[in-house]
Amino acid sequence: MRHLDLDEKKRLWEEFIYKGVIDPGVNRNVALSWMKCSKKKVDPYGGMGRKTDPELLKSIREENQWLIDIAGPIMRNLFDIVSGSHFLLVLTDSCGYILETIGDEAVNRMAHEMHFEVGMLWNDDAVGTNAIGVALDQDVQIQMAGAEHYCITHHKWTCSASPIHGLNGEVVGCLNISGDASMANSHSLGIVAAAAFGIENQILQRHTTGLMRTALDSSSDGIVILDEAYRSVWMNKAAENILFMGLSELSGMDFRSLMPDMPWGVADKNSTGKRHVRNDCKLILGSIVYQMSASISPIIFERSTIGYSVSMMRQEQLLKTVNKVTGNHASYTFDDIYATDPVMKRVIQMAQKYSKYDGNILIEGESGTGKELFAQAIHNASARADAPFITINCASIPRDLVESELFGYEKGAFTGALKEGKPGKFELADGGTIFLDEIGEMPLEFQPKLLRIVQSRCVQRLGGKYEKKLDIRIIVATNRNLKDEVAARNFREDLYFRFNVLKLTIPPLRERKKDIAYCAEKFLEHFNQRYPEISKAMDGRFLRELEGHYWPGNVRELQNCIERAFYTGAGNVLTDASSYFDAIDVPKSTPQQTRIFNGTLEELEGKNVETVLKDCGGDVCLAAEKLGISRASMYRRLKKYGISPKAASGRLS
Repeated sequence: MRHLDLDEKKRLWEEFIYKGVIDPGVNRNVALSWMKCSKKKVDPYGGMGRKTDPELLKSIREENQWLIDIAGPIMRNLFDIVSGSHFLLVLTDSCGYILETIGDEAVNRMAHEMHFEVGMLWNDDAVGTNAIGVALDQDVQIQMAGAEHYCITHHKWTCSASPIHGLNGEVVGCLNISGDASMANSHSLGIVAAAAFGIENQILQRHTTGLMRTALDSSSDGIVILDEAYRSVWMNKAAENILFMGLSELSGMDFRSLMPDMPWGVADKNSTGKRHVRNDCKLILGSIVYQMSASISPIIFERSTIGYSVSMMRQEQLLKTVNKVTGNHASYTFDDIYATDPVMKRVIQMAQKYSKYDGNILIEGESGTGKELFAQAIHNASARADAPFITINCASIPRDLVESELFGYEKGAFTGALKEGKPGKFELADGGTIFLDEIGEMPLEFQPKLLRIVQSRCVQRLGGKYEKKLDIRIIVATNRNLKDEVAARNFREDLYFRFNVLKLTIPPLRERKKDIAYCAEKFLEHFNQRYPEISKAMDGRFLRELEGHYWPGNVRELQNCIERAFYTGAGNVLTDASSYFDAIDVPKSTPQQTRIFNGTLEELEGKNVETVLKDCGGDVCLAAEKLGISRASMYRRLKKYGISPKAASGRLS
């Protein structure tokens, strides 16, 4: 297309306005807009901008504030370049409403005469063919001068406009540069196009930054960005919560002083950006010390370290993950404890009451009576049900590992220790329950340290300098009589009293005859459901033999017996229980049961009342229920034989 001067453009404009003829020399985009304006009956002698309603303008500017913020600095830089040439810079939204203008006094005066100002609608329909309208309507970069404008009031102007595109390629606005038509310059369009491209890049960058900021702020890990002097320049919301301070407070500190355990020296020498992780380190905030899991990643630019990215997490969060992965949770509830005997039901009721409180619980009972089952049920019925349940068998830990297993250790605490240290079982149980099984086997020399934790609810790792406050419930269990162990000087008296706050005594299976058949039926029902193709039942003889057995292994032994009978028994009905008893079982008639008592019947009755009361932990109601007599009758017998419930409870005087 040949270059047209202003006079030729004027002639072609007149041919269209007066004759309706479009010369082939007219720019195609301009010609399309002329025809559109003619069809819509735009007045070619008009072209003055119309003022927008103030409330509408306010809404438009608020909606496009982000575009104004991005384009503003670029427009000011561009104006510095064209300063003195009497050009006007104009920013519009996607509809053509003018959002911002920058110009000198002379060009502003010209623009004011035709209402080419902020708030005016500047599209083809409103003011006729113009660079802004064509750029927005046809999504093109265009330069127009003189009579290429549809309205005669614009013929003294030259305009270069470029649409601004958003993230998905949609037109979100327009950048325009306007001046005197006699000063039309082909470079103007290139300048405007470059500026619009810069705005588009800024839009993309702001969007990317926003996405990154949102992603980092949604992370549960605290993230802090440091400069090369270890001063904080940015942090996410999680870091603010962990550090209890904002960027303004943190920026003046050398971050190395807050986390001295981190390998800063190694990170300094690393120019590859390698990440350094510490799963067990300290965060020191004044007098408070937190255990953390953290990592450092050097930020590399042109092979030089220009800063560091620090990611951190409170160790409580890490321990929750560890507990979940390693199965440190309670599986059983009170529904899993089978009982129909009144004595056992009373024990369950007492345990359910205990579950509501955080007091230490001592569970005594023979092996196989279900002490851990009760401990798990108490935990799951408590407010700590969703927290960890940590089990420690005190009899199975080697003596030289007791302290490190229970209390944990710092790095380098002893030969063979992990280089980052290790939390102990008490730390893992923080927020939940710790169950110390076979507590009577705890070595005497370690009991004072255990007493310290039980009293203070604080733990200090081996080699550590700081104590960590714990929120834990402690349940202990033993198949020994701890009172006797105290008397024999095998167990500390003060530790015994610390544990014996809430006490449960689980009776052996042989003392709750009604539970034998009931539990056997439950166990058999379980196996029948699991293997219906070999379903079995128990006859009367089988049940009588079960009830007559001594059951030294208690419920655990009974379950094993039923499982053995189910798998190996011939036919669908089990008849001979004795053939499935363990070969090492104590016989039904034990020395204790068969020894001859050389006293009167009254003495025998008194001895029996005292024994039952002692087995019930001094609980008069429970003992009366077990003996099948009323509470009043029980008190009469106690008075008759001079038996004290307090003495029978097993409490130390």
